Amino acid sequence: MAAVVMAMAAVATARATVGCGDGVLGKLGSLALQEIYLAYGFKNELEKIEETLTDIKAVLLDAEEQQEKDHRLSVWLGKLKDVFYDADDVIDEFECEALRQQVVNRGSIIRKVRHFFSYSNPLVFRFRMGHKIKEVRERLDKIALDKTKFNLMVRVVDGHSVVHREREMTHSFVHASDIIGRDQDKEKIVQLLMHSNDHENVSVIPIVGIAGLGKTALAKIVYNDEKVVKHFQLRMWVCVSDDFDMKRLIAKIINSAVGINCDNLDLEQLQNRLRYTLGCKKYLLILDDVWNRDRVKWIGLRDLLIGGANGSKIVVTTRDQIVASITGSVPPYYLEGLPLDHCLSLFVKWAFREGEEYQYPNLLKIGEEIVKKCKGVPLAVRTLGSMLYEKIDECDWLFVRDNEIWKLQQKEGDILPTLKLSYDQLPFYLKQCFAFCSIFAKNIEIDSDFLIQLWMAQGFIQPSDQDQELEDIGKRYLQKLILRSFFQEVVEYGYFFSFKMHDLVHDLALSVAQPEYSVVNFHTPIISKKVRHVSFCDYNSPNDVPSSLHELKNVRSIYFQFVGVGPSSKSFIDTCISRFKCLRLLMLGDSCFEALPSSISHLKHLRYLDLTNNQSIKSFPNSVCKLQSLQTLLFLNCMKLENLPRDFGDLISLRYLKLTTRQKCLPAKGIGSLSSLRFLQIAHCGNLESLFDDGMQCHTTLRTLIIHNCERLVSLSQGLRCLTALENLEIFNCEKLNLMDIREDEDIQVGLRSLRSLVIGEVPKLVALPGWLQVAAHTLKYIRIEDCHNFTTLPEWLEDLKSLQKLWIYGSPKLTSLPERMHRLTTLREIHISECPCEPETGEEWHKIAHVPEIYLNGINISMQSANQAIRFTGSWGAYMTQIQSTV
Repeated sequence: MAAVVMAMAAVATARATVGCGDGVLGKLGSLALQEIYLAYGFKNELEKIEETLTDIKAVLLDAEEQQEKDHRLSVWLGKLKDVFYDADDVIDEFECEALRQQVVNRGSIIRKVRHFFSYSNPLVFRFRMGHKIKEVRERLDKIALDKTKFNLMVRVVDGHSVVHREREMTHSFVHASDIIGRDQDKEKIVQLLMHSNDHENVSVIPIVGIAGLGKTALAKIVYNDEKVVKHFQLRMWVCVSDDFDMKRLIAKIINSAVGINCDNLDLEQLQNRLRYTLGCKKYLLILDDVWNRDRVKWIGLRDLLIGGANGSKIVVTTRDQIVASITGSVPPYYLEGLPLDHCLSLFVKWAFREGEEYQYPNLLKIGEEIVKKCKGVPLAVRTLGSMLYEKIDECDWLFVRDNEIWKLQQKEGDILPTLKLSYDQLPFYLKQCFAFCSIFAKNIEIDSDFLIQLWMAQGFIQPSDQDQELEDIGKRYLQKLILRSFFQEVVEYGYFFSFKMHDLVHDLALSVAQPEYSVVNFHTPIISKKVRHVSFCDYNSPNDVPSSLHELKNVRSIYFQFVGVGPSSKSFIDTCISRFKCLRLLMLGDSCFEALPSSISHLKHLRYLDLTNNQSIKSFPNSVCKLQSLQTLLFLNCMKLENLPRDFGDLISLRYLKLTTRQKCLPAKGIGSLSSLRFLQIAHCGNLESLFDDGMQCHTTLRTLIIHNCERLVSLSQGLRCLTALENLEIFNCEKLNLMDIREDEDIQVGLRSLRSLVIGEVPKLVALPGWLQVAAHTLKYIRIEDCHNFTTLPEWLEDLKSLQKLWIYGSPKLTSLPERMHRLTTLREIHISECPCEPETGEEWHKIAHVPEIYLNGINISMQSANQAIRFTGSWGAYMTQIQSTV
């Protein structure tokens, strides 16, 4: 296995080098930068670099294939990649300078004079950049000369990285009908759960199987089975993975049971809360993906769980038979591979549109041979099926069937090379985005907006024309990776969605991300000098700077994996600023320093700065406003922060802002001047009475506005009038806010004409949907009303919302009926009603929503469509093939 991973990492490095070269070439040829190259007299020098890069790139594909036979090639490729990174930093400095010039040119005479005598004046900049360009060119020339030693051939990129047309992304809630071939396994485990032993308080049932067999999916359909739901008074689900820390596990169990966050309790308090939670109830607890082999730890947890009623059950899913023997009180349930017929059914489901397989009997025959190589592992089958989706050229299918990767020696049950085959088919821009996901912890929910901002910070998202929004491109990248089964368990929330990575897919990300990405803790003694992205996996905030960080200098990312963990010493920040001049991403959330160093302005490449949950910081230095490349700035829950910096409007690249402030309104000359701002979240602003002061002009770029926990906010009238491009509006816990007082005048109509998503929660003064929403009748797709206890009416004009697709209403005890003409909402695809008296499962209300494909009442899907879903075909594969042949 180690040899396989090393080979995969080497090939990934070579292909990443090809991609880096493409990226640098693209930036060198950027029309936006040509003018500044010319102005500083570097155009000829950079053209020479471009020519050398083009010559080297022509032989990179051949170098990629030959490097496994010649170690010197791997070294050569590594040196080349280092130069590509440095060249990228040089080009980025030109972009930073262009942005600085924009700010200077719109400033006063005094500012322009100051700029001339500063470190960044044009003469100093030209001298400094001249040295850097010369160094890059000399290193590239030497590498180009060295390539003659290897007799490399010029190769042309083949068509295997072509991205085909997309199908619409769907969420992946696990329904029983979505799981193929596990009906018998499900029934057997349900029977084990129903079997009661009067003499045993709690029994433990291990489910054992190799990676990718679907142990978690099976546990989910068992967990949600109707008989199981009725049988147990309490059900809990905890993903354990390799974290078997007693304190954190108990907190997770309690949170799953009652939804209370107990992270701040000590172990004794947690034990007492757990006993109270279980409280002689018959419970079911799923412990998913357990790796702990320490029997003492397991017994310690099990003893705490002996507090429910007799007949309680614990299900443990694991790959490890030793874990099963330690935990189980009954013999393990061994999950076998899927039979070939079921694997083929699964493959067809992912490789073809419904019914399309009949048109391509030749591809089905090749598909059968591919599926046999997957050895009954559903994850491998699904991944390869997804990869071949929409590919109808037979050579693409033969490429997979006959690939050399099948010949790699591997352990039984090792499907990582199979997944790597799917990764190899991605275009470079998706490969680098996927590899970046190795910085995350296993089994966490990932927010789509969050990941897109991280990708943007690294420069992974490049528009092909100026009219494309970076966030929209990032969303398309995500959809492509989801369709290829790299991400799963997708849940949509209106304007964003969350998802997870299967732990095997996460292993793949770790393997292809080497050596530039490294997951470490604060006690890791040595980190490779090639590392450029550092992810800390500590569970407790460090008190000092790890010595291994002092050995690095080319770091682009500092990331902390867990909420509540951040650097607790100012020396950590000082080290980052002094050593890592090329930082793009700096996570300083959950820190406790009182002031951000003014030297933060030295991080000219910085795109992403997170200061969330710093309870000590009172102000920012004005020098932070010199970070003209900054795209994302987060300082939510910085409760002591008094004011924004004076020149806050100079952050001309800022697109994503989350803030907490003690101001009464947001200054128009600050936030109002942020010409690139797309996303604004305001939370825990106890003094905020209105969004913007009277000097605010129309803001033509802001697309998403989120307001949480602003108890003094009274009206949005002035704010909405200014936001002419607003698409998503979310408001939570604003007890004085009156949304009904906004006049339906012409200005407001202009401001809301693009609205697509509306979420309102815990707003006591909301009694009905405000009338001004009617101006968004042709754009509004998503409405969610949550815990608005005085909400009484869905208006009759609801039928005019011709684009509405999803409607969620939770916790509205005064909503007694639905609009009479609701059946005219023909675009409505999904409706959720919970804790409302109007729940229309039967009776007079039902006909109003019976046409909706997905209906959820109190979290249960009662729509006819879900009851009628079934596997597309059954029976033997031979009979199926015969049926297709006759059809053709």
